[in-house]
Amino acid sequence: MTSRRTFLQQSAAVAAAITLIPRPSRAMSTDKRPLIVSTWPFGKAANEQAMKALQAGGSPLDGVEAGIRQTEDSGNLSVGLSGKPNAAGFGQLDACIMNGPGHQAGSVAGLEGIRHPISVARRVMERTPHVMLVGQSARDFALSEGQESIDTSNHPALSAKWWAQQERQVRPTDVNADNHDTIALLVLGADGTLAGGCSTSGLAGKMPGRVGDSPILGSGLYVDNQVGAAGATGIGENVMRYCATFLIVEFMRQGATPTEACQQVIDRIRSLDPKPNELGICFVAVDKQGRYGAAGTTEFPYAVTYPGYSEVEKVAAYPGN
Repeated sequence: MTSRRTFLQQSAAVAAAITLIPRPSRAMSTDKRPLIVSTWPFGKAANEQAMKALQAGGSPLDGVEAGIRQTEDSGNLSVGLSGKPNAAGFGQLDACIMNGPGHQAGSVAGLEGIRHPISVARRVMERTPHVMLVGQSARDFALSEGQESIDTSNHPALSAKWWAQQERQVRPTDVNADNHDTIALLVLGADGTLAGGCSTSGLAGKMPGRVGDSPILGSGLYVDNQVGAAGATGIGENVMRYCATFLIVEFMRQGATPTEACQQVIDRIRSLDPKPNELGICFVAVDKQGRYGAAGTTEFPYAVTYPGYSEVEKVAAYPGN
């Protein structure tokens, strides 16, 4: 017969074992469409602009472009021509866009003096046989497409001066909505079509020519029309080494909720990275069923919009399992 002491010891052991089992994340979802999710509080205005485009009859891709253009025009310090410059004193912009149907994508990197890199990325996707254009060639293509620009004739001189003076070291910076960040915006359309995009001015004070994760498919953005979509923000090098957004979508394919998938990727990266406590990475995701979520190694506010609702939600820093 089991004694009271033995029973209490067994019960305590069971309770301890239960506390070691990670709790599944709350599956946030809506049956309302369109559903739009984006990074940071400034994403709320982008979401609402995307919603206007969709309600006017635009496609999910139109919504992505319209929303991100809003951020590129907003004076944001980490997106568009208003973003903080590189170490040579001028901006080099990165962007990509991806459309679920047909698995189409376009991307630009190191783009100088063009007001809307997200629109150039879309034109690369739709009007060329390529996926990515970079540097001066990307600018030349943008100009040939009539994209709005500013004069960049002084950039080579600035760059030469920087190379002559600097020590080829870039200081790490905090990851937050005002420094070293990105607009990543995901749309689940009324018909179930998925699309997404990213745009950024990249790491403030970066070495000229540095490209982060934002224009790299599977790193800063990935869309699979059968499963879902994911976007990234933060220290790009720590995202792109692990193909993070592709992996998030694959975890969703295996049955994880968007939040669980984002958390699982953070766990995976922490298990592999030599500096697991200095990652500075955050993710948003949506799936085909209308579930959405986010996770980050820092506290991470993100924007969610669907008919009748448009708010900034927040997740605490994910401590890992």
